Amino acid sequence: MNNEASRDKFKSYLSTKGLRVTNQRLAIFEAAFAQKEHFTAEELLDFARDIDDSVSRATVYRTLPIMIESSLVREVDIGKNLKYYLPNTDNNTQVAQIICTDCDKIFEINAPFMEWYGNSVSTKLGLTPVSQRLQVNAHCNSFRQHGTCKNRPH
Repeated sequence: MNNEASRDKFKSYLSTKGLRVTNQRLAIFEAAFAQKEHFTAEELLDFARDIDDSVSRATVYRTLPIMIESSLVREVDIGKNLKYYLPNTDNNTQVAQIICTDCDKIFEINAPFMEWYGNSVSTKLGLTPVSQRLQVNAHCNSFRQHGTCKNRPH
């Protein structure tokens, strides 16, 4: 899904929730969809303020759940009291997340088997899957061997 289609989906979703399309919300959307790497809510606040300096922290924290509910943004919890987000630009929710425990970098790879697996195990129990995720924690071999990692911030 391209940015224009995603923007239209965001505006429509806001309307269905009875929420106004404001400049602040649009700045938050634009800031999120400009990112290629995972980001935190606080980073999103900074990115959005670069677009519109009137964006408030409260609006970011109210807008993120809306973007998650509408499947425009994925939320990633790596278990460190900090959530990360990534725009869902390809509408692919069947991804596995690999978290480097040395630098906290989050990698995502397509995992088309997840839908089959989730349906298969749920059906055996008489259930219907609602959501699923695969998350792997891994060590960086380069960091372990050489003490450096190209993914680690300097």
